[in-house]
Amino acid sequence: MIYKATVNGKEFKVEKLKSSGQWRLNDEEIKPEIIQFKEGSFHAIINHKNYSVEIIDSDTVAKTVTLAVNGKEYTVQLKDQYDDLLHRLGMDAAGTHKANDLKAPMPGMVVNILVKEGQQINPGDALLTLEAMKMENVLKATGTGTVASVKVKPKQAVEKNEILIQFQ
Repeated sequence: MIYKATVNGKEFKVEKLKSSGQWRLNDEEIKPEIIQFKEGSFHAIINHKNYSVEIIDSDTVAKTVTLAVNGKEYTVQLKDQYDDLLHRLGMDAAGTHKANDLKAPMPGMVVNILVKEGQQINPGDALLTLEAMKMENVLKATGTGTVASVKVKPKQAVEKNEILIQFQ
């Protein structure tokens, strides 16, 4: 499969080769060796060069991830042929829909609430920080809307699918 990766505004063609397990980056073959140290932290060797990689943030709606590579921050957006087709058909306006109620994606504890009732939100706005499995996760808006009510308080334990914030 061929992907288009945009890294800090610069485009790259990325292709996974089925037969060899190698990759092509702008038509140059590479064989990355990646070792995961802990959740979100990796060591990579690519063409005999070492890289320390840490995942800072990810947005599945926008298909972006923010990485720290050897201490330098990069924002990567990855799109495949289906994303390109949706764009050509004008069906890629995922970020323009009304926000649904925010539900806990996993059991955890509310660390911080970053919005208040009546506040307008846009896609990508940070709404709440949830600690789960010893990691803090910033939950973000997937659409536009207005905060109708905040159903939780800091230091409150929540269960998976529990409503955290309701939107109008």
